[in-house]
Amino acid sequence: MTINTVACIDGSALSDTVADYAAWSANRMNSQLVLLNVLDDARGADESDFSGKISIDQRVRILADIADLEEQRAKLARQQGLVFLEAARAHIEKQYAEPLLRQRHGDLSGALSAIESDIRLLVIGRQGKRGQTNRVGQRIGHQVERVIRTVSCPVWVVHGHFQQPERIMLAYDHSKTAQKAVTMVANSPLFKGLPVHVVMVGPETADHSAQLTWAETKLSQQGFEVTTALIAGEVEQVLNNYAATHNIHAMVMGAYGHSRIRKFFVGSHTNALIQNAVIPVLLLR
Repeated sequence: MTINTVACIDGSALSDTVADYAAWSANRMNSQLVLLNVLDDARGADESDFSGKISIDQRVRILADIADLEEQRAKLARQQGLVFLEAARAHIEKQYAEPLLRQRHGDLSGALSAIESDIRLLVIGRQGKRGQTNRVGQRIGHQVERVIRTVSCPVWVVHGHFQQPERIMLAYDHSKTAQKAVTMVANSPLFKGLPVHVVMVGPETADHSAQLTWAETKLSQQGFEVTTALIAGEVEQVLNNYAATHNIHAMVMGAYGHSRIRKFFVGSHTNALIQNAVIPVLLLR
């Protein structure tokens, strides 16, 4: 089985950024880079019944014309997707020489689920092709939300312009998913050699301090330079302020935890932290 770093390329304003982060990640992990374009086959069908208004011959001609039009649209969509892929390949050719270019049909989350066993890391833009702006606070694309909820592989949600990570922040809450995230960071080559800031949001208690010490020890044993911080306040504000103050380039967190951070991943607050993050967010299951 080939293990791939997969970049979702849709021709949006973030396609180059997605390709950059994916190429950087693939090089760090020594994995095959796949630039993927997914063609959405969904069509808005006209369900009106005109059977009493037009003749059979007219209906046959109209249906034939519709079929021809749909075939032409599909052909143009494939060609457009290939243009997007070629542009992304050209953009990263100095970083990664030979990415694989792939197209798949269907909705994005379904297409990714079908190949998930071959994905080591998925990189996707915070906004799709219908969201051309990069301002913080803009709602993430609905396709992005579906992907995050559907796939179980690590998902890196990126925005803005590519900045090579030089230090990362791990948002930690001592949940099982957060502990797994610490273990994955410790054992993965993705961030090997980079300083890691482990940040817990909550009051200063002996229990919280002990939990941070566990994470620090786990990472230090694998050679990471670790800084820990325990800060009271609102999760979103604390993490963003810390990232800005300490010049953090990527946030890592275990998705679907069981503490205060969890409120950002359930119900109507599912996307709050992701859409307001000032840096790319890597979600680990």
